[in-house]
Amino acid sequence: MNDWTKKAIFYHIYPLGFCGCEQYHQDTITPRIHKLKDWIPHFKKLHINALYLGPVFESFEHGYDTSDYRSLDHRLGTNKDFIDVCDALHGNGIRIVLDGVFNHVGRDFWAFKDVQQRKEASPYCNWFSNLNFNCPSPMGDSFTYDTWQGHYNLVKLNLYNEEVIQYLLDCVNFWIDTFAIDGLRLDAADCIPFSFFQRLRQFCKQKKEDFWLMGEIIHGDYNRWANNEMLDSVTNYECYKGLYSSHNTKNYFEIAYSFNRQFGNDGIYKNLTLYNFVDNHDVNRLASTLNDKNDLFNTYTMLYTMPGIPSIYYGSEMGIEGMKKNGSDAALRPCIELDKQIQNTKLTKHIEKLGLFKQSLPVLSFGDYQQVYLTNEQFVFSRTYLQKHFYAAFNTSEYDVEIHFTCKEKTLLNLWDDTIYNPENDNLTLFIPSKSSLLLINDEHSDVQKTTNQNNTKPSQITSIPIGLYEHFKGKQYRVLHIAKHSETEEAYVVYQQMYGNKEIWIRPLSMFIETIDKNGEKIPRFKYIGE
Repeated sequence: MNDWTKKAIFYHIYPLGFCGCEQYHQDTITPRIHKLKDWIPHFKKLHINALYLGPVFESFEHGYDTSDYRSLDHRLGTNKDFIDVCDALHGNGIRIVLDGVFNHVGRDFWAFKDVQQRKEASPYCNWFSNLNFNCPSPMGDSFTYDTWQGHYNLVKLNLYNEEVIQYLLDCVNFWIDTFAIDGLRLDAADCIPFSFFQRLRQFCKQKKEDFWLMGEIIHGDYNRWANNEMLDSVTNYECYKGLYSSHNTKNYFEIAYSFNRQFGNDGIYKNLTLYNFVDNHDVNRLASTLNDKNDLFNTYTMLYTMPGIPSIYYGSEMGIEGMKKNGSDAALRPCIELDKQIQNTKLTKHIEKLGLFKQSLPVLSFGDYQQVYLTNEQFVFSRTYLQKHFYAAFNTSEYDVEIHFTCKEKTLLNLWDDTIYNPENDNLTLFIPSKSSLLLINDEHSDVQKTTNQNNTKPSQITSIPIGLYEHFKGKQYRVLHIAKHSETEEAYVVYQQMYGNKEIWIRPLSMFIETIDKNGEKIPRFKYIGE
């Protein structure tokens, strides 16, 4: 029973970086973890209701080299400090998920140090995988051992040893009793025996029925790990890749294929609630990955409207950049001071709205998925739950477009601006500006005073504009050649020519030329007349 995750919006923090900690272990205890309390208003503004914290327990360097599972890292504070922070988060309706690093420990882990000192006489020799006293390690030990991906500072635990299993379960029990945590993200889950996950699930669910277990899985069939016997969810790396690369290559077929494969009528993960993200502590920031930063908006909109759990990596809601350099992840895990960041960026406000939609519309948490319309640069999918029908329409093109698709709804409301649409003869025509989206939901009982428009244009008394040269708000120029009227509806249309490339000629509703847009908090004309 963990239905809370279906409605969750996660915020992912790597605490050692977020809090500006030293690179290596410190004997001095510094209560930096209290910084999380200062960010609670920001979390709430984003409608965050769950926090995933990277490693917080004592380690020598980056947190994934654990030396003590029962003590907060000295660089972050004490257990008492963390209890205070957890109480504050829970008091504000924010659940807490910790990193469970159980595949390996650091070389300062107490049981490993006992092996170093007592060698074959240590009672903990069987706590570690493939310990071999006939071969020295590259670290100067008189023995060798299994590691995580060849990193000898990460010593692999023997998770088939009952003593090790019981020790780790006791640690989880301590975390639940002491900090009241709500779940675990299991690091390097693909390296951990299924039998351990089975034991972990049985223990956690008996301890706390709605406790959530999510595994870090990069490749493979997610059903192998997420099922009724082991984990509840896994990291959706397949869609992580598709979300950014489908925008970089202007190929929505890529992400649409993944959505269908995972969540469509015959989707292999229809019964799973996957953990979705666009960046994290291990991969480059989205703002550094996208070729065009204008695609940030559609990418986040897709993250929040696709099936599953959306997660924001700290600072990315402000559009900060970060890339791996010389094999180091440090640039991905910076210290951020909230008062020094531009919090009211257009992207931040956009994500705030997406959080509101996700939080207030059950169809985004429980709705079925169906593909509606697809080209390389335009994509529409629907979500359906009970009597609610939701449509997400995307345009990644450099140009404004008009699309048509079958839609049997009587009335649709655009969540971005409260415009009402009335499909005719089961057909909906949408005008989607460049690099933007429309989010529509059936709205049979909407206020009739709201703007009504079938073609995503706002009504106006203006029936003509000057013939001549116009500049689009993005800088490109067009020449208006003629103003025409529809023979039946009498709606005014503009015939115009682009003044670049192959100088194509377009026909679009007049309202598109006279409407204003919101740019950086200021209303400006979409097209500005600059003369004959």
